[in-house]
Amino acid sequence: MTRAVILVLDSLGVGASADADQYGDSKACTLGHIAQACQAGVADTEVRTGPLSIPNLLALGLGEALKNSWPQSDTGLQDVQQPKAAYGYALEHSFDKDTPSGHWEMTGVPVPFKWATFPKTTPCFPQNLINELVERCELPGVLGQCHASGTTIIQDLGEESIKTGKPIVYTSADSVFQIAAHETHFGLDKLLSVCQIAKELTAPMNITRVIARPFDGDHARNFQRTHNRKDLTTAPIENTLLDAMKAANHQVVSVGKINDIFAGRGITKSIKAGGNMALFDAMLDEIKTAQDNTLIFVNFVDFDSLYGHRRDVAGYAQALEDFDTRLPELFKLMTDEDVALITADHGCDPTQPGSDHTREHVPVVFFGPNIKAQNIGQRDGFMDMGQTLAHHFKIKPLKHGQCIPLYE
Repeated sequence: MTRAVILVLDSLGVGASADADQYGDSKACTLGHIAQACQAGVADTEVRTGPLSIPNLLALGLGEALKNSWPQSDTGLQDVQQPKAAYGYALEHSFDKDTPSGHWEMTGVPVPFKWATFPKTTPCFPQNLINELVERCELPGVLGQCHASGTTIIQDLGEESIKTGKPIVYTSADSVFQIAAHETHFGLDKLLSVCQIAKELTAPMNITRVIARPFDGDHARNFQRTHNRKDLTTAPIENTLLDAMKAANHQVVSVGKINDIFAGRGITKSIKAGGNMALFDAMLDEIKTAQDNTLIFVNFVDFDSLYGHRRDVAGYAQALEDFDTRLPELFKLMTDEDVALITADHGCDPTQPGSDHTREHVPVVFFGPNIKAQNIGQRDGFMDMGQTLAHHFKIKPLKHGQCIPLYE
């Protein structure tokens, strides 16, 4: 059977891109700085201590990919003389460091323009946009209207939101309009309805996403975002690998937020799951029953949303170690014709100032029983990953990208 799995370790960048200074990210390296922090004891907690322990990822060549991308004297990771996979890193051609652009590009569609963003002012949104949203949704008003960390803003304004019935609206450096509200007091269905209208209103402004951010809890001290997040995303600007798969009557299984990122395009089955371990479980379940010509595509969102944006180095390290311990379960399920890809969509270095994504290279690690162990070096564009998978499934070559030779 010809099958493939894409595992996106959301935000696991491996070194600042050549143009990172244009984004204020010239010192960023998500994986490298986490590893160095662990080696220095900065990431020690009651749960984890010592150097970053990710033996399975290192055996696949992730550490060597990091060294190639970010040639430091000491990355804080153990050397592996003979990695078991095809490993390297990729530059991004798209002009932003957002989630949709990264995912679309890895499936063959770079974004050759910058998405619109909101200014770093307070309020940051045009008043006519807010007025129309309030009127059409029959809201008593909104709170926030600023650039903010999603977890910080619900702690600051969550109680007021519950008391007044006003949702919290905020943004980031990405092209995004985010709306947070209490899942019970405001109501999940109502929040999703407000987001649908917000998507209509922001679409002409060239804003990529509107994100529903429901939270629960009864006090600022215990407010937390739930797993019922919903991304309303602009559809890809061209046909992606997923569209090509579906057109060939192949199967594309989305696990987690992949379906939202592609606005449902090219997806034949969508599985919801919350949290990295639940996502891993769902991915394994799909592999166990996947038939010939099936692509399983999963985004491990916790790396980004729980640890990268929150600048939680220790939490990110622990999440990497937890993910690493699960990889042997995937190895056991792979058949001779299967291929898996570990990559990322951007960086989110938890050692850097602020709470935004960082402009970085991403790892490209292809593995499987018959994949040739090799250093595939620097790839000029995430598109090479999509082109390589198109070749794996023997479908028509994609418009962008070069195929990476994976076999002897």
